[in-house]
Amino acid sequence: MTASLHLPTGHPALTALWAYLADVTTALGIGPESCTVDHDTPVSAYIALDERLPGYPGHDVALLWDEIRGWAAAVETHSADDPVVVRYLGGPTITPAPGNVARFVAALREDDHRVGRLDPPTLRTAESLAELDAALRDRSAT
Repeated sequence: MTASLHLPTGHPALTALWAYLADVTTALGIGPESCTVDHDTPVSAYIALDERLPGYPGHDVALLWDEIRGWAAAVETHSADDPVVVRYLGGPTITPAPGNVARFVAALREDDHRVGRLDPPTLRTAESLAELDAALRDRSAT
């Protein structure tokens, strides 16, 4: 299920995720209206970017987040297929600082391959919304 930013989420983990996404979109200089969240397991999010990446002219770019792998950059295809991931941010947590996510996007734009990774990380397992809530609360404690 996809939710708008302004709809009630019904669970503290989803409220915390929306707060995190608001922080990330602020760091990116875009509005939270560019976000959607899928409440299914694993919980995931999509942020539409007004970017083009070197090597992918004519393809829209998005940031994808999920509770297992954290952040990834993807390009949209010209069909109804899912976006194609081109790079993962990686790191020790699914919720890196919003500034780190913004630096990841800047590196992508500059075609800097020193930031991120090609292989998908597994940062945690998707167990329950309560476990996700705990992971998101760890972010606010740092």
